[in-house]
Amino acid sequence: MVLTKKLLIVNTLSYKTKSAKKEEVERSWFIVDAQSEVVGRLSTKIATVLRGKHKPSYTPHVDTGDYVIVINAEKVRFSGNKMDQKEYQRYSGYPGGQKKTTASEMLDKKPEHIMEAAVKGMLPKTRLGRQMIKKLFVYTGSNHPHEAQKPESFNF
Repeated sequence: MVLTKKLLIVNTLSYKTKSAKKEEVERSWFIVDAQSEVVGRLSTKIATVLRGKHKPSYTPHVDTGDYVIVINAEKVRFSGNKMDQKEYQRYSGYPGGQKKTTASEMLDKKPEHIMEAAVKGMLPKTRLGRQMIKKLFVYTGSNHPHEAQKPESFNF
């Protein structure tokens, strides 16, 4: 410590910013019941958990997120007229192979895809984002094969 002109100057840092490493990340398992939840609002919270932004050890360039299990995906809802107006597009790769499906048709055929597409759109479009989406598990009904991981319910 140096004392100059009645001013105390400290030569050492009293804090250090910690940057998480992928080997040091501890992951938890969370379960979310999607029954009567709005798709967009629920998927923003799920994307936050998958990225790890709910933890104090969040580091943007490291996957610090947790695993998320979504049950009752067939019972989600949309606000407004999105059930009839929102369209999901897919493309086969052939000329004229683009197909559109409304949200109500998608909810009947593949209800898991609605939540997966909504969360995937909120994650980074990089290798890191593709790694994060693999920690999302979406199921119709209330049964899931992840009982051994002892998932905790995530309260929003």
